[in-house]
Amino acid sequence: MQESSPAYSTRPSVVIVGAGFGGLRVARGLRGAPFDLTIIDQHNYHTFVPLLYQVATAGLEPEEIAQPIRHILRGTSNVQFRLGRVARIDTGRRCVVTEEGSIRYDYVVLAAGSVTNFFGLETLERTASGLRNLDDAEVFRDRVLTAFETASIESDPKRQRDLMTIVLVGGGPTGVEMAGALAELRRHVLPYDYPQLHVSLSRIVLLEAGQTLLAGMDRGMQKSALTKLQEMGVDVRLQATVADADEHGVTLTSGERIRAGALLWVAGLRASPLAEALPGASAGGGRLVVDDTLRVPGHPEIYSIGDMAHVGRPEIRPLPMLAPVAIQQGDLVAENILRLTHGLRPKRFRYKDRGSMVTIGRSAAVARIYGLRLSGSIAWFVWLIVHLVWLIGFRNRMLVLVNWAWNYLTYDRGVRLIRRARSGQHVSNGNEEGL
Repeated sequence: MQESSPAYSTRPSVVIVGAGFGGLRVARGLRGAPFDLTIIDQHNYHTFVPLLYQVATAGLEPEEIAQPIRHILRGTSNVQFRLGRVARIDTGRRCVVTEEGSIRYDYVVLAAGSVTNFFGLETLERTASGLRNLDDAEVFRDRVLTAFETASIESDPKRQRDLMTIVLVGGGPTGVEMAGALAELRRHVLPYDYPQLHVSLSRIVLLEAGQTLLAGMDRGMQKSALTKLQEMGVDVRLQATVADADEHGVTLTSGERIRAGALLWVAGLRASPLAEALPGASAGGGRLVVDDTLRVPGHPEIYSIGDMAHVGRPEIRPLPMLAPVAIQQGDLVAENILRLTHGLRPKRFRYKDRGSMVTIGRSAAVARIYGLRLSGSIAWFVWLIVHLVWLIGFRNRMLVLVNWAWNYLTYDRGVRLIRRARSGQHVSNGNEEGL
Protein backbone atom coordinates (compact mmCIF):
# COMPACT_ATOMS: atom_id res chain seq x y z
CA MET A 1 0.00 0.00 0.00
CA GLN A 2 1.32 3.40 -0.95
CA GLU A 3 2.22 5.72 1.91
CA SER A 4 2.11 9.44 1.31
CA SER A 5 2.86 12.64 3.11
CA PRO A 6 3.06 16.27 2.00
CA ALA A 7 6.03 17.18 -0.16
CA TYR A 8 7.02 19.83 2.40
CA SER A 9 7.13 17.23 5.20
CA THR A 10 9.69 18.90 7.46
CA ARG A 11 6.76 20.31 9.49
CA PRO A 12 4.47 18.24 11.73
CA SER A 13 1.60 16.59 9.88
CA VAL A 14 -1.99 16.88 11.12
CA VAL A 15 -4.59 14.63 9.51
CA ILE A 16 -8.27 15.50 10.02
CA VAL A 17 -10.76 12.72 9.30
CA GLY A 18 -14.09 14.31 8.39
CA ALA A 19 -15.02 17.72 6.97
CA GLY A 20 -18.03 18.37 9.15
CA PHE A 21 -18.43 21.24 11.60
CA GLY A 22 -15.71 19.99 13.95
CA GLY A 23 -13.13 19.03 11.35
CA LEU A 24 -13.40 22.34 9.52
CA ARG A 25 -13.00 24.25 12.80
CA VAL A 26 -9.74 22.41 13.47
CA ALA A 27 -8.50 23.36 10.00
CA ARG A 28 -9.59 26.94 10.55
CA GLY A 29 -7.77 27.13 13.88
CA LEU A 30 -4.53 25.82 12.35
CA ARG A 31 -4.75 27.88 9.17
CA GLY A 32 -1.36 29.44 8.46
CA ALA A 33 0.26 27.64 11.42
CA PRO A 34 3.53 25.68 11.00
CA PHE A 35 1.76 22.38 10.25
CA ASP A 36 0.90 20.42 7.13
CA LEU A 37 -2.84 19.70 7.30
CA THR A 38 -4.69 17.02 5.34
CA ILE A 39 -8.49 16.73 5.48
CA ILE A 40 -10.00 13.41 4.39
CA ASP A 41 -13.69 12.98 3.63
CA GLN A 42 -15.72 10.50 1.58
CA HIS A 43 -17.59 13.43 -0.01
CA ASN A 44 -16.07 16.45 -1.71
CA TYR A 45 -18.56 18.76 -0.01
CA HIS A 46 -19.56 19.90 3.46
CA THR A 47 -23.25 19.44 4.30
CA PHE A 48 -25.17 21.80 6.57
CA VAL A 49 -26.92 18.95 8.38
CA PRO A 50 -29.43 21.09 10.36
CA LEU A 51 -31.27 21.89 7.13
CA LEU A 52 -31.37 18.37 5.68
CA TYR A 53 -35.02 18.06 6.68
CA GLN A 54 -35.87 20.96 4.34
CA VAL A 55 -34.34 19.08 1.42
CA ALA A 56 -36.34 16.02 2.47
CA THR A 57 -39.58 18.05 2.46
CA ALA A 58 -39.03 19.74 -0.93
CA GLY A 59 -38.18 23.16 0.49
CA LEU A 60 -34.54 23.44 -0.56
CA GLU A 61 -32.26 22.06 -3.25
CA PRO A 62 -29.42 19.79 -2.03
CA GLU A 63 -26.83 22.15 -3.50
CA GLU A 64 -28.14 25.01 -1.37
CA ILE A 65 -26.98 23.43 1.88
CA ALA A 66 -23.71 22.00 0.57
CA GLN A 67 -20.39 23.66 -0.19
CA PRO A 68 -17.37 22.14 -1.99
CA ILE A 69 -14.64 21.48 0.56
CA ARG A 70 -11.92 22.69 -1.78
CA HIS A 71 -13.78 26.00 -2.11
CA ILE A 72 -13.99 26.33 1.67
CA LEU A 73 -10.24 25.66 1.97
CA ARG A 74 -9.29 28.01 -0.87
CA GLY A 75 -6.46 30.31 0.15
CA THR A 76 -5.19 28.10 2.99
CA SER A 77 -1.70 27.19 1.79
CA ASN A 78 -0.97 24.62 4.50
CA VAL A 79 -4.17 22.56 3.98
CA GLN A 80 -4.85 19.91 1.36
CA PHE A 81 -7.97 17.82 0.77
CA ARG A 82 -8.17 14.10 0.01
CA LEU A 83 -11.35 12.47 -1.26
CA GLY A 84 -11.58 8.98 0.18
CA ARG A 85 -12.91 6.61 2.80
CA VAL A 86 -10.80 5.88 5.87
CA ALA A 87 -10.50 2.16 6.59
CA ARG A 88 -8.55 2.31 9.85
CA ILE A 89 -5.94 4.14 11.89
CA ASP A 90 -2.58 2.36 12.12
CA THR A 91 -1.40 3.62 15.50
CA GLY A 92 1.89 1.70 15.29
CA ARG A 93 3.00 3.32 12.04
CA ARG A 94 1.06 6.52 12.77
CA CYS A 95 -0.77 6.34 9.47
CA VAL A 96 -4.34 6.92 8.39
CA VAL A 97 -5.16 4.05 6.05
CA THR A 98 -7.56 4.80 3.20
CA GLU A 99 -8.68 2.78 0.20
CA GLU A 100 -6.24 4.79 -1.95
CA GLY A 101 -3.21 4.54 0.35
CA SER A 102 -1.99 5.69 3.75
CA ILE A 103 -1.12 9.13 5.08
CA ARG A 104 1.43 9.67 7.82
CA TYR A 105 0.52 11.83 10.80
CA ASP A 106 2.04 13.40 13.86
CA TYR A 107 -1.44 14.28 15.10
CA VAL A 108 -4.76 12.89 13.90
CA VAL A 109 -8.19 14.37 14.62
CA LEU A 110 -11.14 11.99 14.28
CA ALA A 111 -14.23 13.99 13.32
CA ALA A 112 -16.10 11.52 11.12
CA GLY A 113 -19.47 12.19 12.74
CA SER A 114 -22.26 9.66 13.20
CA VAL A 115 -24.55 7.30 11.34
CA THR A 116 -28.17 6.29 11.87
CA ASN A 117 -28.62 3.77 14.67
CA PHE A 118 -31.23 1.15 13.74
CA PHE A 119 -30.59 -0.76 16.98
CA GLY A 120 -30.01 -4.05 15.20
CA LEU A 121 -33.39 -4.12 13.43
CA GLU A 122 -32.30 -5.37 10.00
CA THR A 123 -35.73 -5.07 8.39
CA LEU A 124 -35.93 -1.48 9.58
CA GLU A 125 -32.53 -0.69 8.12
CA ARG A 126 -33.63 -2.10 4.75
CA THR A 127 -36.97 -0.32 4.57
CA ALA A 128 -36.72 2.97 6.48
CA SER A 129 -34.97 6.16 5.46
CA GLY A 130 -32.47 7.83 7.74
CA LEU A 131 -31.48 11.49 7.57
CA ARG A 132 -27.71 11.89 7.84
CA ASN A 133 -26.70 13.07 4.36
CA LEU A 134 -28.01 14.53 1.11
CA ASP A 135 -28.74 11.11 -0.38
CA ASP A 136 -30.91 10.23 2.62
CA ALA A 137 -32.85 13.48 2.27
CA GLU A 138 -33.50 12.96 -1.44
CA VAL A 139 -34.49 9.31 -0.96
CA PHE A 140 -37.08 10.22 1.67
CA ARG A 141 -38.48 13.06 -0.45
CA ASP A 142 -38.76 10.64 -3.37
CA ARG A 143 -40.54 8.05 -1.24
CA VAL A 144 -43.11 10.56 0.00
CA LEU A 145 -43.85 11.90 -3.47
CA THR A 146 -43.86 8.42 -5.02
CA ALA A 147 -46.38 7.27 -2.40
CA PHE A 148 -48.73 10.11 -3.36
CA GLU A 149 -48.24 9.40 -7.07
CA THR A 150 -49.19 5.77 -6.44
CA ALA A 151 -52.17 6.83 -4.35
CA SER A 152 -53.40 9.05 -7.18
CA ILE A 153 -54.01 5.98 -9.39
CA GLU A 154 -55.22 3.69 -6.60
CA SER A 155 -58.95 2.92 -6.60
CA ASP A 156 -59.17 1.39 -3.12
CA PRO A 157 -59.82 4.21 -0.56
CA LYS A 158 -58.18 2.26 2.27
CA ARG A 159 -55.08 1.60 0.21
CA GLN A 160 -55.03 5.27 -0.77
CA ARG A 161 -55.09 6.33 2.88
CA ASP A 162 -52.31 3.89 3.75
CA LEU A 163 -50.13 5.26 0.96
CA MET A 164 -50.78 8.82 2.17
CA THR A 165 -49.63 7.93 5.69
CA ILE A 166 -46.12 9.04 6.63
CA VAL A 167 -44.55 7.59 9.76
CA LEU A 168 -41.70 9.35 11.55
CA VAL A 169 -39.91 7.48 14.33
CA GLY A 170 -38.12 9.69 16.85
CA GLY A 171 -39.37 12.72 18.73
CA GLY A 172 -36.12 14.63 18.94
CA PRO A 173 -35.42 17.93 17.15
CA THR A 174 -35.18 16.31 13.70
CA GLY A 175 -38.43 14.37 14.13
CA VAL A 176 -40.29 17.45 15.36
CA GLU A 177 -38.99 19.66 12.55
CA MET A 178 -39.78 16.99 9.94
CA ALA A 179 -43.30 16.52 11.27
CA GLY A 180 -43.99 20.24 11.15
CA ALA A 181 -42.59 20.62 7.64
CA LEU A 182 -44.59 17.66 6.35
CA ALA A 183 -47.77 19.03 7.94
CA GLU A 184 -47.26 22.28 6.04
CA LEU A 185 -46.55 20.38 2.82
CA ARG A 186 -49.80 18.45 3.31
CA ARG A 187 -51.81 21.59 3.99
CA HIS A 188 -50.43 24.07 1.47
CA VAL A 189 -49.00 22.08 -1.47
CA LEU A 190 -50.20 18.50 -1.90
CA PRO A 191 -53.94 19.29 -2.19
CA TYR A 192 -53.18 21.41 -5.28
CA ASP A 193 -50.77 18.88 -6.78
CA TYR A 194 -53.24 16.02 -6.28
CA PRO A 195 -56.75 17.47 -6.61
CA GLN A 196 -58.17 14.00 -7.24
CA LEU A 197 -57.05 12.83 -3.79
CA HIS A 198 -58.62 13.59 -0.44
CA VAL A 199 -55.29 14.75 0.99
CA SER A 200 -57.06 15.79 4.18
CA LEU A 201 -57.37 12.06 4.95
CA SER A 202 -53.61 11.58 4.88
CA ARG A 203 -51.79 11.09 8.16
CA ILE A 204 -48.47 12.16 9.63
CA VAL A 205 -47.67 9.90 12.57
CA LEU A 206 -44.81 10.80 14.90
CA LEU A 207 -43.73 7.94 17.17
CA GLU A 208 -41.63 8.56 20.28
CA ALA A 209 -40.58 5.76 22.63
CA GLY A 210 -40.12 8.14 25.56
CA GLN A 211 -42.63 10.04 27.63
CA THR A 212 -42.01 13.43 25.98
CA LEU A 213 -40.89 15.05 22.76
CA LEU A 214 -37.56 16.88 22.68
CA ALA A 215 -36.03 14.95 25.58
CA GLY A 216 -33.28 17.01 27.18
CA MET A 217 -35.03 20.33 26.59
CA ASP A 218 -37.08 22.07 29.25
CA ARG A 219 -40.70 21.17 29.84
CA GLY A 220 -42.02 24.42 28.44
CA MET A 221 -40.40 23.75 25.06
CA GLN A 222 -41.60 20.15 25.11
CA LYS A 223 -45.19 21.17 25.82
CA SER A 224 -45.18 23.95 23.23
CA ALA A 225 -43.85 21.62 20.53
CA LEU A 226 -46.43 18.93 21.33
CA THR A 227 -49.32 21.42 21.33
CA LYS A 228 -48.26 23.02 18.05
CA LEU A 229 -47.82 19.70 16.24
CA GLN A 230 -51.22 18.53 17.40
CA GLU A 231 -52.76 21.78 16.19
CA MET A 232 -51.16 21.11 12.79
CA GLY A 233 -52.85 17.71 12.65
CA VAL A 234 -49.84 15.53 13.45
CA ASP A 235 -50.72 12.28 15.22
CA VAL A 236 -48.13 12.26 18.03
CA ARG A 237 -47.76 8.93 19.85
CA LEU A 238 -45.68 8.96 23.05
CA GLN A 239 -44.33 5.77 24.63
CA ALA A 240 -44.74 4.08 21.26
CA THR A 241 -41.88 1.70 20.47
CA VAL A 242 -41.30 0.11 17.08
CA ALA A 243 -40.81 -3.66 17.16
CA ASP A 244 -40.46 -4.30 13.43
CA ALA A 245 -40.93 -2.72 10.04
CA ASP A 246 -41.28 -3.63 6.39
CA GLU A 247 -41.90 -1.76 3.16
CA HIS A 248 -45.61 -1.45 3.99
CA GLY A 249 -45.36 0.03 7.49
CA VAL A 250 -44.36 -0.56 11.11
CA THR A 251 -45.44 -2.81 13.95
CA LEU A 252 -45.34 -1.47 17.51
CA THR A 253 -44.45 -3.47 20.61
CA SER A 254 -48.10 -3.08 21.62
CA GLY A 255 -49.03 -5.15 18.57
CA GLU A 256 -50.54 -2.23 16.66
CA ARG A 257 -49.82 -2.16 12.96
CA ILE A 258 -49.48 1.17 11.13
CA ARG A 259 -49.39 0.90 7.36
CA ALA A 260 -47.54 3.70 5.59
CA GLY A 261 -46.30 4.89 2.24
CA ALA A 262 -43.07 6.32 3.66
CA LEU A 263 -41.11 5.68 6.85
CA LEU A 264 -38.40 7.89 8.34
CA TRP A 265 -36.20 6.70 11.22
CA VAL A 266 -34.64 9.51 13.28
CA ALA A 267 -34.77 7.72 16.63
CA GLY A 268 -31.07 7.44 17.28
CA LEU A 269 -27.49 7.93 16.15
CA ARG A 270 -24.26 6.10 16.77
CA ALA A 271 -20.68 7.13 16.17
CA SER A 272 -19.00 6.44 12.86
CA PRO A 273 -17.91 2.77 12.67
CA LEU A 274 -14.35 4.05 12.53
CA ALA A 275 -14.51 4.62 16.31
CA GLU A 276 -14.94 0.89 16.94
CA ALA A 277 -11.72 0.10 15.08
CA LEU A 278 -9.59 2.22 17.40
CA PRO A 279 -7.84 1.22 20.62
CA GLY A 280 -9.40 2.44 23.83
CA ALA A 281 -12.69 2.29 25.66
CA SER A 282 -16.03 2.91 24.05
CA ALA A 283 -19.20 4.39 25.51
CA GLY A 284 -22.88 4.40 24.55
CA GLY A 285 -23.58 4.79 20.86
CA GLY A 286 -20.14 3.45 19.93
CA ARG A 287 -18.43 6.69 20.92
CA LEU A 288 -14.71 6.71 21.62
CA VAL A 289 -13.84 7.72 25.20
CA VAL A 290 -11.47 10.69 25.38
CA ASP A 291 -10.02 12.64 28.29
CA ASP A 292 -10.93 16.23 29.08
CA THR A 293 -8.33 17.50 26.61
CA LEU A 294 -10.12 15.43 23.90
CA ARG A 295 -7.25 12.94 23.47
CA VAL A 296 -7.57 9.17 23.42
CA PRO A 297 -6.01 7.81 26.65
CA GLY A 298 -2.71 6.12 25.86
CA HIS A 299 -2.49 7.88 22.49
CA PRO A 300 -1.83 11.59 23.09
CA GLU A 301 -1.41 12.15 19.35
CA ILE A 302 -5.01 11.05 18.63
CA TYR A 303 -7.93 13.43 19.19
CA SER A 304 -11.61 12.63 18.78
CA ILE A 305 -14.36 15.24 18.61
CA GLY A 306 -18.02 15.73 17.84
CA ASP A 307 -20.37 12.77 17.48
CA MET A 308 -17.47 10.30 17.71
CA ALA A 309 -16.29 11.42 21.14
CA HIS A 310 -17.41 10.74 24.71
CA VAL A 311 -15.66 13.11 27.10
CA GLY A 312 -14.85 11.56 30.49
CA ARG A 313 -15.71 8.22 32.02
CA PRO A 314 -18.14 5.99 30.06
CA GLU A 315 -20.82 6.21 32.76
CA ILE A 316 -20.96 10.02 32.56
CA ARG A 317 -23.87 11.42 30.55
CA PRO A 318 -22.62 12.15 27.01
CA LEU A 319 -22.77 15.53 25.36
CA PRO A 320 -25.49 15.93 22.71
CA MET A 321 -24.64 15.15 19.10
CA LEU A 322 -25.01 18.77 18.00
CA ALA A 323 -23.02 21.10 15.79
CA PRO A 324 -22.15 23.55 18.64
CA VAL A 325 -20.44 20.73 20.55
CA ALA A 326 -18.31 19.76 17.54
CA ILE A 327 -17.48 23.39 16.79
CA GLN A 328 -16.32 24.14 20.32
CA GLN A 329 -14.29 20.93 20.45
CA GLY A 330 -12.70 21.67 17.08
CA ASP A 331 -11.63 25.10 18.29
CA LEU A 332 -10.08 23.60 21.43
CA VAL A 333 -8.19 20.86 19.57
CA ALA A 334 -6.61 23.43 17.25
CA GLU A 335 -5.61 25.54 20.25
CA ASN A 336 -4.21 22.57 22.15
CA ILE A 337 -2.08 21.38 19.23
CA LEU A 338 -0.61 24.87 19.03
CA ARG A 339 -0.05 24.94 22.80
CA LEU A 340 1.79 21.62 22.74
CA THR A 341 4.21 22.88 20.10
CA HIS A 342 5.04 25.78 22.43
CA GLY A 343 5.56 23.54 25.43
CA LEU A 344 2.31 24.60 27.14
CA ARG A 345 -0.19 22.37 28.90
CA PRO A 346 -3.32 21.60 26.90
CA LYS A 347 -6.59 23.14 28.01
CA ARG A 348 -9.53 21.13 29.27
CA PHE A 349 -12.79 21.08 27.38
CA ARG A 350 -15.82 22.68 28.96
CA TYR A 351 -18.95 22.79 26.84
CA LYS A 352 -20.71 26.17 26.87
CA ASP A 353 -24.40 25.49 26.28
CA ARG A 354 -25.64 28.69 24.69
CA GLY A 355 -29.09 27.26 24.12
CA SER A 356 -31.15 25.24 21.69
CA MET A 357 -33.90 25.88 19.18
CA VAL A 358 -36.34 23.90 17.10
CA THR A 359 -38.61 25.16 14.34
CA ILE A 360 -42.02 23.51 14.14
CA GLY A 361 -43.63 25.20 11.19
CA ARG A 362 -44.56 28.48 9.63
CA SER A 363 -43.84 31.28 12.14
CA ALA A 364 -43.58 28.69 14.91
CA ALA A 365 -40.54 27.61 16.88
CA VAL A 366 -39.26 27.13 20.41
CA ALA A 367 -35.90 28.38 21.61
CA ARG A 368 -33.74 28.82 24.67
CA ILE A 369 -30.89 31.26 24.18
CA TYR A 370 -28.59 32.10 27.09
CA GLY A 371 -31.39 31.15 29.47
CA LEU A 372 -34.00 33.26 27.65
CA ARG A 373 -37.01 31.21 26.54
CA LEU A 374 -38.77 32.16 23.33
CA SER A 375 -41.64 30.68 21.35
CA GLY A 376 -43.82 31.49 18.36
CA SER A 377 -42.87 34.02 15.69
CA ILE A 378 -39.98 35.56 17.63
CA ALA A 379 -38.31 32.18 18.16
CA TRP A 380 -38.91 31.33 14.50
CA PHE A 381 -37.27 34.56 13.32
CA VAL A 382 -34.26 33.96 15.59
CA TRP A 383 -34.01 30.42 14.20
CA LEU A 384 -33.93 31.80 10.64
CA ILE A 385 -31.16 34.30 11.44
CA VAL A 386 -28.99 31.81 13.33
CA HIS A 387 -29.16 29.20 10.57
CA LEU A 388 -28.41 31.74 7.85
CA VAL A 389 -25.37 32.97 9.78
CA TRP A 390 -24.00 29.46 10.31
CA LEU A 391 -24.60 28.35 6.71
CA ILE A 392 -21.27 28.31 4.86
CA GLY A 393 -20.97 30.43 1.72
CA PHE A 394 -22.55 33.73 0.68
CA ARG A 395 -24.17 32.15 -2.39
CA ASN A 396 -25.78 29.44 -0.26
CA ARG A 397 -27.10 32.02 2.19
CA MET A 398 -28.67 34.05 -0.59
CA LEU A 399 -30.24 31.01 -2.28
CA VAL A 400 -31.68 29.71 0.98
CA LEU A 401 -32.98 33.16 1.90
CA VAL A 402 -34.68 33.54 -1.49
CA ASN A 403 -36.24 30.08 -1.22
CA TRP A 404 -37.46 30.73 2.30
CA ALA A 405 -39.01 34.02 1.19
CA TRP A 406 -40.66 32.35 -1.80
CA ASN A 407 -42.02 29.50 0.32
CA TYR A 408 -43.33 31.93 2.93
CA LEU A 409 -45.04 34.29 0.49
CA THR A 410 -46.48 31.69 -1.89
CA TYR A 411 -47.07 28.76 0.50
CA ASP A 412 -45.29 26.64 -2.13
CA ARG A 413 -42.38 24.18 -2.21
CA GLY A 414 -40.48 24.33 -5.45
CA VAL A 415 -38.37 21.15 -5.30
CA ARG A 416 -40.99 18.43 -5.70
CA LEU A 417 -38.80 16.18 -7.84
CA ILE A 418 -38.66 12.38 -7.85
CA ARG A 419 -35.08 11.54 -8.78
CA ARG A 420 -34.79 7.91 -7.67
CA ALA A 421 -36.95 4.84 -8.05
CA ARG A 422 -38.12 2.94 -4.98
CA SER A 423 -34.89 0.93 -5.02
CA GLY A 424 -32.87 4.14 -4.79
CA GLN A 425 -31.74 4.15 -8.43
CA HIS A 426 -31.69 7.33 -10.47
CA VAL A 427 -34.82 7.80 -12.59
CA SER A 428 -34.33 8.64 -16.25
CA ASN A 429 -36.46 11.46 -17.59
CA GLY A 430 -36.55 9.94 -21.04
CA ASN A 431 -34.45 12.73 -22.56
CA GLU A 432 -31.00 11.23 -21.92
CA GLU A 433 -29.06 10.31 -25.01
CA GLY A 434 -28.20 6.67 -25.57
CA LEU A 435 -24.75 5.43 -26.41
